[in-house]
Amino acid sequence: MANRMYVQSVPSPEEIKLRRSRTADIVEKNLWRLTRREQLIYTYGSMCLGTTSALCGLFANYIFRHCMKVKQHPFKTFVPLSAIPFLTTAVTYKFLVTDPISSGDLTMDMSILRGAFVSALCGIFHPSALAFLKNGRLAVKFETVPLPPRGRNLFHWTVLCQSAAKLMVIPMILQIMYGAHLSSLQYKICDKVLELLEED
Repeated sequence: MANRMYVQSVPSPEEIKLRRSRTADIVEKNLWRLTRREQLIYTYGSMCLGTTSALCGLFANYIFRHCMKVKQHPFKTFVPLSAIPFLTTAVTYKFLVTDPISSGDLTMDMSILRGAFVSALCGIFHPSALAFLKNGRLAVKFETVPLPPRGRNLFHWTVLCQSAAKLMVIPMILQIMYGAHLSSLQYKICDKVLELLEED
């Protein structure tokens, strides 16, 4: 008697991609079944997180300007430090968190981790680095702070900006908590949509 072997077919990358896009389309088309609040959280969550990142950028800019005693060119620093973090966070969060949740690629834990990571990276570290660079250039150009001795650049700027870095810890904690909470809410909303479809 011949033994029969059953080989399970492995889906191709194209099939996986097609399945993910179908799941995302199904979720988006059925958002109307949810409450208005849930629809807004799911649709505009990335923009809300971008807004908090813009506020963190403005706060970082204010702190670093004060720390480096820079009073010149306020618009050259305030405008980019609100616009760039907003766009960076909104786009990154959508591509790394919202879209994978819609396509069913993330678990609850992974979505929370990604939300917290995007919040920390794009909402705190990126605006703080931008504020440091832009105001540091202005401080050197207008000589508002003493120039570092040769060979001790990093130590000089670290000591100079130590108080500003400490103050950024508070918005960092709030931003990370908000990003993690938002991603968990979006995951629950997506799960709720899929449960409603299964009931039908």
